[in-house]
Amino acid sequence: MPKITFLGAAGTVTGSKHLVEAEGKRLLVDCGLFQGSKELNQRNWERLAIDPATIDWVLLTHAHIDHTGYLPRLVRDGFRGPIFSNPATHELCAYLLPDSAHLQEEEAQFASQKGYSQHTPPLPLYTVAESQTALAQFREIPRADAFTISPQFSVRPHDAGHILGSSWLELTITENGKQTLVVFSGDLGRYGQPILKDPESPTRADFLVCESTYGDRDHPDGSVPDALADLINRVVKRGGSVVIPAFAVGRTQTLMYYMRQLEDQNRIPRLPVYIDSPMAINVTDLYVRHREDHDLEFAQLENSGGRDPLNCQNVHMTRTVDDSKKINSVSTCVIISASGMATGGRILHHLAQRLPDARNAILLVGYQAQDTRGRALEGGAKFLRLFGKEVPVRAEIVQLDQLSAHAGRSELLRWLSGFSAPPRQTFLVHGETNALDALRAGITSRFHWPVTIPAYKQSFDLVR
Repeated sequence: MPKITFLGAAGTVTGSKHLVEAEGKRLLVDCGLFQGSKELNQRNWERLAIDPATIDWVLLTHAHIDHTGYLPRLVRDGFRGPIFSNPATHELCAYLLPDSAHLQEEEAQFASQKGYSQHTPPLPLYTVAESQTALAQFREIPRADAFTISPQFSVRPHDAGHILGSSWLELTITENGKQTLVVFSGDLGRYGQPILKDPESPTRADFLVCESTYGDRDHPDGSVPDALADLINRVVKRGGSVVIPAFAVGRTQTLMYYMRQLEDQNRIPRLPVYIDSPMAINVTDLYVRHREDHDLEFAQLENSGGRDPLNCQNVHMTRTVDDSKKINSVSTCVIISASGMATGGRILHHLAQRLPDARNAILLVGYQAQDTRGRALEGGAKFLRLFGKEVPVRAEIVQLDQLSAHAGRSELLRWLSGFSAPPRQTFLVHGETNALDALRAGITSRFHWPVTIPAYKQSFDLVR
C-alpha cells in the first residue's frame, strides 16, 4: 500500500520534505532546508534518513528555501532524477538556490577569517556549482493542468496565493489499480492581498497534508498602508532610517507596491529606497513577467500605463557589494534587504550598522522562526550577535504582521472548509508546537475530522 514519511517540517516550520512511496517508487514532495536553532541546522548536515539515490522524483510546491534549499545537497548525495516544478518556480529557484549557496560559501569564508565555527575548516553545506548541477535536473510541468509523473503518480497543481508560482497539489497515487488522492497544501497565502490571486479551495482528498504556520493565531487587523506611513513619517521626523529584513520573493514586491501607493498619494516623502538584494531585483522582474499569477486589481494597474506599481519614485537597485556599503553613508532612507528572518545575507551588515542608533527602526514583516535573529528582535533582545560580536539593540523594533504571506488561522480554516467530505486523515506539518496543537483543536472542533501531528521521520500507511 502507499506510504508517506515526514522527513522535515514535522513539529517545526522549516525543512519541508514529504516522501511518498508506491509500488517500489519514491516521490519526494518538497526538499527544503531546516532553519533556526543549532539543532535544526545540524539536520541539514546529517545524511538523509533514506539514500537520495533511491528517490525517483522530486515535486515542488513553491520556491522558498525551506521547501527547495536542500536540493543541491540531495543531488550531491546521489539523487539523479528529475525535479518537477512550474515555470515560475523553476525561474525563482534559478536565483534562490545559487544565492543560498553563495551565502553559505560567504559565511564559511567569513567564519574562517574570524575563527568562529564548529567545523574545521568551516565549510558550506553546498557550493554554487552544486546548486547549478541541481538546477540542471529541473523539468517544468503545467501551472494548472494535470501532469503524469509515472504510472504510480500524477499531479494537478492549484493556486496557493503564497508567492509567485506557489501551488497546492492534488497527488493521485495508483497502486494495484487502486487510486488514492493526497492533497499537499504547500504554504497557503492570504485572501484579498495585492498582486497574487487568492488561494483556490480543495474539494476532496483521501489524505491531507496541511501547513499550520499560523494555526494558533490570526494576523492583526488594520491597514498596512496606514501602519507603513505612520512608521516612515515617524522615523523621518527624527532623522533615522527604516531597515526591513524581507524575503526577496514576495515580501519585497508587496512592500514596494504599498510604498509606491503611499508616494502617489503624497502620504510619505519620496525617500531613497534601497533594494539591497540582487536576487530581489531579479525576482521583481519575474513578478512583472508572470502575469498568469496576477489578480485582477494588479492587472488593471499594469494596464493603466504611466506608473510602475512595483517601484518607488527614488528607488536604488544595489547589486554590488560596493554599492551596498555606500548605503552606510545615507542617514535617512528605507533599506529592504534579505533575509527575512535575518539568518544571513546583506541585511546582517545593515543591522550591525543601524541597530545601535535609536533614531532608526527595524521593521519585521513576516514570520520569524524560533531561534532566528528575527525572532530575537521580535522577543525584545537587548543585544544581537552579529559577526561574532554582541551588537546593542537601540533602534525601534516594529512588527507588521499584516504583511505576512502565510494564511492565518481563520484563513486556514476557510481553505479547509472547501472539502465536500472529510479526508480519512489530516496530517498537520510546517508549524511549531502551539500552532500545530491549536489548529488540530480547531479542525476537530469545527469539522470533526481525524487529525495527526506526525513526528520527524515518522511513516504512515495510506490505507483507504
